[in-house]
Amino acid sequence: MINLTMDGLKINVEPGATLLDVARFYGANIPTLCYDEALSPYGACRLCLVEIGEPGKSRLVSSCTYPAREKLNVRTNTVRVMQTRKMIIELYLATCPSSKTIQDLASKYGVTGVRFSPKNEECILCGLCVRMCEEQMQAKAIGFVDRGVNRRISTAFDRKSEQCRLCGACMYICPVCQVRCQGPSG
Repeated sequence: MINLTMDGLKINVEPGATLLDVARFYGANIPTLCYDEALSPYGACRLCLVEIGEPGKSRLVSSCTYPAREKLNVRTNTVRVMQTRKMIIELYLATCPSSKTIQDLASKYGVTGVRFSPKNEECILCGLCVRMCEEQMQAKAIGFVDRGVNRRISTAFDRKSEQCRLCGACMYICPVCQVRCQGPSG
C-alpha cells in the first residue's frame, strides 16, 4: 500500500493508482474533458490539475496521468488550482464557444467572461477520439497531424480512411463536437 495525504486526509492506496483515481474514490470532484476510464490517460485537457508538494515548493500536475506515490502531499482545491482551472475553461470557451459541455463547466466554476480572442473551432485536441479509434475500435483511422498551432485530428493525408468502419465511436466520445466529426472534406 502507498501512504499519501490528499486534502489533509492521510490515506492508503493500491500501487498503480493515479491521483485522479484516488481523488474520485475519496469523493473529490475533479473535472476532466480528455479522460475516460476505458482509455489510456493522456492529460491533454489539463482540467484535472492538482497541486503536489509542500506549500511554497509545490507544482501542478495532471491527476489523470500522475501516479500515487509514497508520502505525496496532494491538494485538489487550492486557490492556485482553481484559478488555473478557470483560466483553462476560459481558453476552451474561446476555442469552442458553442460547446454545451464547456458552457456547463464555465457555469459550474463561475467563469462568466473570456479574456481570449474567440476561435470558433470544433476541437480542443483532447485526443479522446484518436484513443477510442485505436484502443477500443482497433482501427487507427484517425490521428493527430501537424504541430503547434496547426495541430489537428484527421485521417492519413486528409483522405478517406480505409480503416474507418463508420462506427461513430469517435463522435460518441467527443466532449465538444456539435456537428460530430464528418472526416476530411473533399
